[in-house]
Amino acid sequence: MTDSVIAELAKLGVVPLVTLHSVEEAVPLARALEAGGVPVAEITFRSPYAIEGMKHIRDEVPGVILIAGTVHTKEQAEAAVNAGCKGLVTPAFDESVVDWALEHDVAILPGTAVPSDVEKAYDQGLRYAKFFPAAAYGGVKTLKALSGPFAEMSFLPTGGVDLSNAAEYMALGNVFAVGGSFPVPAKAQAVGDWQAISETCRMARDLVAPIIAAKR
Repeated sequence: MTDSVIAELAKLGVVPLVTLHSVEEAVPLARALEAGGVPVAEITFRSPYAIEGMKHIRDEVPGVILIAGTVHTKEQAEAAVNAGCKGLVTPAFDESVVDWALEHDVAILPGTAVPSDVEKAYDQGLRYAKFFPAAAYGGVKTLKALSGPFAEMSFLPTGGVDLSNAAEYMALGNVFAVGGSFPVPAKAQAVGDWQAISETCRMARDLVAPIIAAKR
């Protein structure tokens, strides 16, 4: 299951970060992502509506791949998986959460920012990780530097990634997808403009799709 989830994310190339402001918006937002060609949602635990929102998406929009974001504890990890999530993303490298995910065959993208973090992930047998906060830690230049000593590692950069630089990140050989809140504009989410979100997702997919095809 772990490899198949990562493969799906790599195929899409874009992982929208979603912070729910209500349970009610979960389903229409997920449908907007799906309509925009990006059927994946990283539902962050920054919101108290995360778990209930995940359950609604699981039950009503099964075509959307659910990922839990900002996972800090094993308890959150377990609750997310029980709510329908197929993968976990952490803001930093937390060995206890990584161990839990590996024991339960759940895809895990631990947060990494410096070589010591990447080394920890590598030592755990992981070959995919989150790179966060990407812009603050050197962005494209740092990822290029990491490709030497960590040639087997591939990253999901988030934090400062947007439509203006997504293609530059995606073009790197050690980037399998780009992530962030940019596919879900805050203003559009605030007023329930689901069409605008779908359009932004299409723009993001149009940027990365030819790069993904060229890498194959």
